[in-house]
Amino acid sequence: MEMCWTGEEEGNVRYLACGKWQKVGQMDISFSGKELIVDSAKQPRSDDGENEHSAKRFKGDKYDVHEIQKKYPKKKVVLLLSYAGKGYHGMQRNVGSSQFKTIEDDLIHALVQSGCIPENHGEDIKKMSFQRCSRTDKGVSAAGQIVSLKVWLIDNIVEKINDYLPSHIRILGLKRVTGGFNSKNACDARTYLYMLPTFAFAHKDLDVQDEMYRLSQETLRRVNSFLARYKGTHNFHNFTSQKSPRNPSAKRYIMEIHCENPFVREGLEFTEIKVKGQSFMMHQIRKMIGLVIAVMKGYASDSIMERSWGEEKVDIPKAPGLGLVLEAVHFEEYNRRFGSDGLHEALEWDGEEQSITGFKQQYIYPTIIKTELEEKSMLNWLNTLPIHDFDATASGVQLDEDNSKENKALEGSDVGGDSD
Repeated sequence: MEMCWTGEEEGNVRYLACGKWQKVGQMDISFSGKELIVDSAKQPRSDDGENEHSAKRFKGDKYDVHEIQKKYPKKKVVLLLSYAGKGYHGMQRNVGSSQFKTIEDDLIHALVQSGCIPENHGEDIKKMSFQRCSRTDKGVSAAGQIVSLKVWLIDNIVEKINDYLPSHIRILGLKRVTGGFNSKNACDARTYLYMLPTFAFAHKDLDVQDEMYRLSQETLRRVNSFLARYKGTHNFHNFTSQKSPRNPSAKRYIMEIHCENPFVREGLEFTEIKVKGQSFMMHQIRKMIGLVIAVMKGYASDSIMERSWGEEKVDIPKAPGLGLVLEAVHFEEYNRRFGSDGLHEALEWDGEEQSITGFKQQYIYPTIIKTELEEKSMLNWLNTLPIHDFDATASGVQLDEDNSKENKALEGSDVGGDSD
């Protein structure tokens, strides 16, 4: 049912409304810009057929919007988000590019449909101060993504948002934050994991690239020895696109990186590489892993890593995006300042850890394993390494620039931020 009426302007709210219904709490209302409608016919009726307005009252010919603002105050919150990224062109919404579906497209649709933001905020996310902590590229999944935004704190808000999300995207937690909180700017560090079949580390002379391979402890030790070289601050201009070696933003700080013990799924042995850093440039992690694989297989020398940090241009192979997962984001400084002030919670998710692990086991890991077995993305990429030229060429640099322009079109304007 649809209902329209007019009324006077009060502040920034004009009581003229007509539109589609949307349920918020126990009331059926719809917001469009500054307009509001209420379906009084959906309120409980008394025996004489008249509408009962026990919770909300009309004032003359207009609805008292202040009452709903009291019941559902708009507050700044963070949402803990998990998703399987296959089939999506990354996290960030691309306004005007509907053919490139993103995680935020589904998320914002659910926020509007659940009634915790008005429809016009879904069209212009700046109105709700929306900010993702980390952009993820095409096909990349996340176990612990964080977004900050202003919402109406409706009853059972997490459950209602999830009702409008596909099963492979879940809100696992919500916490109140300070009014000026920005999830990207407040983030101290990010942890990614990269899941890959262990045969990627087999030396090229062994010619073992299938389920028969098992990673030895000695090979694992060598992998971790090479990975450890990344720790500290280095110039990673060769690990991204269109970044000058003298650009200060090319220097990045890696806190932790190591390769875990292997495990077998569907007859194929896998392992995980975990890396924690302050921030990462586009494709940086995939190139970091790609270079270690190239060294382990014998296609590149041990010295190439140190050479890549100099001003010389080195063409580094980029490992497939399939196994990359945003594991967690960290807010240590925010937690120190506000986590124990008695008004706000620390942005830690120990209570949600079981749900995060369950989501990874149900959606993220099976997607990576199934896709690897069916599409053989790692195997196909490994077959390109013998013809890879680790010395940059003019054509290679131009191709890098072309790819970078394409990625910018897909992933938005904040390219300087975390995006691998």
